[in-house]
Amino acid sequence: MGEKILNVIVEGGKATAGPPLGPGLAPIGVNVSQVVAEINKATGAFPGLKVPVKIIVDTVSKGFRIEVGAPATSELVKKAAGIEKGSGTKDKVGNLELSAIAEMARSLKGKNQGKSTKEVAREIIGTCVSMGVTIDGKDAKLGEKEIKEGRRDSIFAG
Repeated sequence: MGEKILNVIVEGGKATAGPPLGPGLAPIGVNVSQVVAEINKATGAFPGLKVPVKIIVDTVSKGFRIEVGAPATSELVKKAAGIEKGSGTKDKVGNLELSAIAEMARSLKGKNQGKSTKEVAREIIGTCVSMGVTIDGKDAKLGEKEIKEGRRDSIFAG
């Protein structure tokens, strides 16, 4: 069994048969429409975000499977905070509630380095620090410290 792997980045829920999918899949003989439909179904939870997708095609049977990665953490933070880009300086450009970070952490668990929701949340907060996004109106480093010390554990239950 021969396999062909195509790695692409698509906008969540809006993949099309155009580039990069069509030109990458058509020569293999796989049904591009079916692949696009499955990708859109699998990435629909990430509207407006760029999502990495791996398409694995069996070159003999023309069957396929897809593996959807997680959008970049910075993209999730920008969307949740309603900002176009991070500050790049010490200026604060947005704010997130810790509850929103907990939800992001739940959705990214298993796709990031952190083993628990709390560890993934700390990774997200690290991104907030570098982007100039505050947590609950406070410096993100303070929010990370509170999580590390266990003072906000109730948000990560469940």
